[in-house]
Amino acid sequence: MLLYVWSREFPNAQINIYGLVTLKAFYLPWAMLALDVIFGAPLMPDLLGIIAGHLYYFLTVLHPLATGNIILRTPRWVNKLVARWRIGAPTPMYSSAQPDRTTQAADGNTSSCFQREILSS
Repeated sequence: MLLYVWSREFPNAQINIYGLVTLKAFYLPWAMLALDVIFGAPLMPDLLGIIAGHLYYFLTVLHPLATGNIILRTPRWVNKLVARWRIGAPTPMYSSAQPDRTTQAADGNTSSCFQREILSS
């Protein structure tokens, strides 16, 4: 299910399977299903995952884009939990606990270890 949803979010990403075949991410769930057929694994879990992924993607992305009507919403308690614990919140780039990464050059200029150089044309 997660693979199906990811493949719909990034359909043009290039995926390399076992270093033999390169394909677009859009086809990855079906390629994984074909590999399971080749290796003799049961098909039902993969098919149910594809069906569940398609249903989720349809209800959360395609249907709201077409009609503007959101059928499947995240429960409010999940939103509150994520906000309270700051799950997925970006971490600060620089904190006071990090050492100063600037150095004093011989000519008196300060420079940073990983400072991006600006090239003038």
